[in-house]
Amino acid sequence: MDSSAETASAAGAAQFPDSATDAPFPVRRVDTASLKALAHPLRVQILEMLSRYGAQTACSLGELLNESSGSTSYHLRQLAKHDFVREVEGKGTARERWWERPRGAIQITSPELATSPATEEASRLVTREFEHSRQAVLADFMAHGSESLDAEWLHASLISTANARLTADQLARYTSALEAYGHRLLEDIRNEGEQEGARPVQVHLNAFPILGVPAAAGGRGRTAERGTHNRGTHNAERTPKERPERTAP
Repeated sequence: MDSSAETASAAGAAQFPDSATDAPFPVRRVDTASLKALAHPLRVQILEMLSRYGAQTACSLGELLNESSGSTSYHLRQLAKHDFVREVEGKGTARERWWERPRGAIQITSPELATSPATEEASRLVTREFEHSRQAVLADFMAHGSESLDAEWLHASLISTANARLTADQLARYTSALEAYGHRLLEDIRNEGEQEGARPVQVHLNAFPILGVPAAAGGRGRTAERGTHNRGTHNAERTPKERPERTAP
């Protein structure tokens, strides 16, 4: 199963008007009607499961999300009306339909949507759900990875945090370069086809200005880069790893 669809939420570069044209993969800007259709916790969770694990049926999604197949089937149909999901051609039957995420990212925020309190709140709901899902899967890895995964998987994993002083232009250049390079690497790997021993992997990319900086810490001029970097097994004395995100498959 190909679970490579990009999942983009309002986080990071997806917030900015030009991000859709600058992104190295297709980015869909949702309109008001589509955003309102997506603004339901279970629908966001369905998109997340399809992004992580590839094509699913209403029954398998119900098992993944602890919901009835009737509920997931209804929400799949609503998502399909707005092209967030689609049926997998040539797979399944009339009684067991398979659904997938189209390739590409979803841009949840825009200046147009921000003009309405209702759509702005809908954007926040969708973003919160995506972020909650991301935090949950990372927390699960941090808490149980060492007891659930072989050493080779732990060594291959990475959570890294870096701190620096940047202008908005520098941050934009940095995030664009990271996103483009990361996308090229993933596409090269995807083009190798499904490999024996492969499992779902989630990559996060966050790069953002810190809010509420105390006056005493505001200073001007350059500071030495500070950060944390963690590979391999989890150690309570080591700072947990962190991957910077646009939400996407």
